Amino acid sequence: MNYDELLRENEALRERLSRLSEASLRITGDLDPGAVLQGVVDGARSLTGAGTAGLTALDERGQLWEFVTSGLTPEEHRLVLELPGGLEFFVHLGQLPEPLRVADFSAYTRAAGLPDIGPPLGPVGAFLRTPIRLLGRHVGDIYLAGKEGGGEFTQDDEETLALFASQAALAIANALRYREERRGREYLETLVNTSPVGVAVFDATTGGPLSLNREARRIVDGLRDPDQSAEQLLDVVSFRRADGREISLSEFPLARALSTGETVRAEEIVISVPDGRSVTTLINATPILSDEGIIETVVVTLQDLTPLEEIERQRAEFLGTVSHELRAPLTSIKGSAAALLRTPSTLDAAESQQFLRIIDNQADHILDLIGELLDAARIDAGVLSVSPEPSDAAVLVDRAVGLFQSGGGRSNVRIDLRPDLPRVLADRRRVEQVLTNLLSNAARHSPESSVIRVSAAIEGVHVVISVADDGVGVSAERLPYLFRRFFRAEGDQRDGVGAGLGLAVCKGIVEAHGGRIRAESDGPGRGATFTFTLPAAEDVARVAEREQSGRQPARVLAVDDDAQALRFVRDALTEAGYQVTATGDPQEALKLTEREQPRLVLLDLVLPGTDGIELMQDILRIADVPVIFLSGYGQDRVIARAFEMGADDYIVKPFSPTELAARVQAALRRRTGPARMAPSEPYVKGDLTIDYVQRLVSVAGQPVRLTAIEYEFLRELSVHAGRVLTHQHLLQRVWGKTEAETPRTIRTHLMRLRRKLGEDADNPQYIFAEPRVGYRMERPDATAGADQHFR
Repeated sequence: MNYDELLRENEALRERLSRLSEASLRITGDLDPGAVLQGVVDGARSLTGAGTAGLTALDERGQLWEFVTSGLTPEEHRLVLELPGGLEFFVHLGQLPEPLRVADFSAYTRAAGLPDIGPPLGPVGAFLRTPIRLLGRHVGDIYLAGKEGGGEFTQDDEETLALFASQAALAIANALRYREERRGREYLETLVNTSPVGVAVFDATTGGPLSLNREARRIVDGLRDPDQSAEQLLDVVSFRRADGREISLSEFPLARALSTGETVRAEEIVISVPDGRSVTTLINATPILSDEGIIETVVVTLQDLTPLEEIERQRAEFLGTVSHELRAPLTSIKGSAAALLRTPSTLDAAESQQFLRIIDNQADHILDLIGELLDAARIDAGVLSVSPEPSDAAVLVDRAVGLFQSGGGRSNVRIDLRPDLPRVLADRRRVEQVLTNLLSNAARHSPESSVIRVSAAIEGVHVVISVADDGVGVSAERLPYLFRRFFRAEGDQRDGVGAGLGLAVCKGIVEAHGGRIRAESDGPGRGATFTFTLPAAEDVARVAEREQSGRQPARVLAVDDDAQALRFVRDALTEAGYQVTATGDPQEALKLTEREQPRLVLLDLVLPGTDGIELMQDILRIADVPVIFLSGYGQDRVIARAFEMGADDYIVKPFSPTELAARVQAALRRRTGPARMAPSEPYVKGDLTIDYVQRLVSVAGQPVRLTAIEYEFLRELSVHAGRVLTHQHLLQRVWGKTEAETPRTIRTHLMRLRRKLGEDADNPQYIFAEPRVGYRMERPDATAGADQHFR
C-alpha cells in the first residue's frame, strides 16, 4: 500500500469515526426512550448508507417492547408489523449470537426455511443485522436492508454498526433508567398530591415553603384572605395546643424542627386567624439531613381533624337518636308489662290484649331498628348481600305500599306505573325495604292530608322508581349529603326521629343491585322526590338464545395495583360467569387490551406512574369498551371528572360481589341491549359518514378516531336526526346516568367531537345547538336506502 492509499484510508477512517462520534452524541443527548430508539435507528441507517433500518428492543424478560423503523412511511411501518411469519423472522434473527451480513437476504430466508418477505420490504437483497448487548445481556437488534446506490454492506459497515450498537446499548439503558426514575417520582408525587393528609416541605435555610400538596394548600387557603400571601398569614396566625394553651411561633413544631432538628410526632395544634376561622390539625415534622448531618429541609404533615371531629359529633348525635328510639318503645313495653304484672285481676280481657299488642308492636319496632343498624354495618363493610331475581316491578310497588299502610302509614298514596314496565332484577325483600323506608320518610316530612306519589318508568336498560311528597323540602346545598350515614344538621325540618340511617341503608341496598339513588327538591317548603334505579331483567328468550349459541363468557380486564383487591374482583366476577384477565401494571393493561380484546375494563383510580383516568383515555384509544372505576374516594369532583373523560360507571370501595357483578352486567347491557340498536344503513351528510355496523366514522373519506362516549354521542344524535334531543335525554342515553353529569359534561365532549369532525361551533355543519334545550343533527342526504331509516 503506497502513501496516497494509506492517506486515503486514514482519512476515510477519521471520517467514519467522526460520524460515529456525532451519531453517539446525538443518542446520548436525549433521555426519552422513544427519541433515543428513533435516534439509534436513524443513526445506524446514516452511518452505513442503508435504504431502510429497523430496531427491536427487548425487556428484562426478553420480550419485545418496542419496534421502530427508519426510511419507511407510517403505512409501510404498519405493514412490516403485519408481515406473515414476522414473529418467527425476528425470533430467528434474535437467536443468532453474531452479526449477520448477506448479499441476498431473501435467498437466506428461503434457505433457513423462513416465510418469504413481501411488500413493503421484499424482496430484500443486501442485509445487515447486529445484536445490541449490555453487560452480556441481549437487549435488542438493529436491522439494515438495501444499500443506497446498490451494492452490499461491507466489513467496515459491520464493524461501524457493532461499535455504534455498543454505544446505543448504554444510551438505551440510561433512557430506560431515567424513565423508571421519572415514573417512580411521578407515582410518589401522585401519592403525595392525592393524600388526604397535608404535606409541606420547608427549606431549612430560609424557612420558606418549597412545596405543598393539594391538601396542605387547601388548609392554608382556608385560613388566609384572597390577597394574603403565606408569609403574611404567618404574621397574624396564632397557635394553640389541645389543652388550650397558646404557643408562640418559635414553639411551633416546624420552628423546633428547623432550629434543633427535633422530630415532632403527633402534636395536636389549633391554628386560627383573628376573624375566628380555625382548623384543628395533627402535626408531624421530620428534618431531612445532608451527608454531613446538616438540616437541609423539613417535611411537615398536617392532618385536618375537622372531618373527624364532625364525624365524632355526628356519631354522638346518632347514638343519642338511637338511644331515644330504643328508650321510647322500651318505655312502652316496660309500662305495659308492669301494668299486666301489677293488676292482672282488675284488667278485663280487652285491656290485657291492648297491653300485649303494645308490647308486640314495640318489640317489632326495636327489631326493625336493630335490623337497620346491622344493615348499615354490612354496607360499611361492603358485605351486604342481595339475591336479585326477575321480579314484577308493579307487584313490588303494590306490596311495599301495602306493607307501609298496614304498618300504620297513611292511606293517601297515589301509584302511577306504566303498563309496559319490564321485570326488574331485584331482591324482593330488600327492594320492598327501600320503598317502605322512602314512603315512611315522605310521610314523616309532609302534611298528613297531602298525597304521596309513587311512579315508575323505563330509562334505557333500567326501571326508575320515584317516591314524591309535598312536604318540607330540602335545601340545594344539603341534597348531596342526605344519603350519608350519621348526617344530621340543626335547623332542618327533615331531621326528625329516625333520620340519618334509613336513607343510608336505602343507598346501600340500591347500589348492591347495580342501581343508583338520588334526591331532588326545588327547595325548602316545596317537597322532595327520591328516585332509584334497578336493572331491567334481560328477556328470557334472549338469554336462552345466547346460551344455545354457545357464546363465550364476556372477558373483563381488571387493573389494580392492590393484589388483594385484584384477587377479590377476579374471584367475584369469575363466580358470576365472566372471564377475568387481571394485572397491576398500567403498561401491561394497554397490551392486554389490544391482545385480549376485553368487553369491559375495571380500573383503580390511582395506579403506579399514572392515574386511572389517564390510563382510561389510553385504553379508549385502543378499544371501544365500557370502563368502570374502582375507587376508594367517592368525591363528587373526582367522579364527575371520570365521567367527563369517558367512564361508564364507578364503584366506591368497599363493595360486595353482588354489586360488582350487577354494575358490570348493567354496563355491558347498555352497550349491547335493544336501546342501543341503530340502523343498518350508514348515516351520510355531506362529508360525514357514520357506519353503524362497523362503528366507523369518517369525514371526506378519512377515518375519525372517537372515544366510546364520543361515538355514542354522535350515534344518538344521528339516529334521531331531524329531532332536538334534550340535555337530559343525552345524559341518560349516552352516559347512562341520572347523577353526577350536567350539561357541562355534554359541552366538554361536544367541543372535542367538533374538533375531530373539523367543524366550527360558530358555523356548524353537522351538530346544531338549540339554546337551553339540547342538540340536533339534520336528516341524512337522500341516498339510496338511507333516508327511510330516519323518518
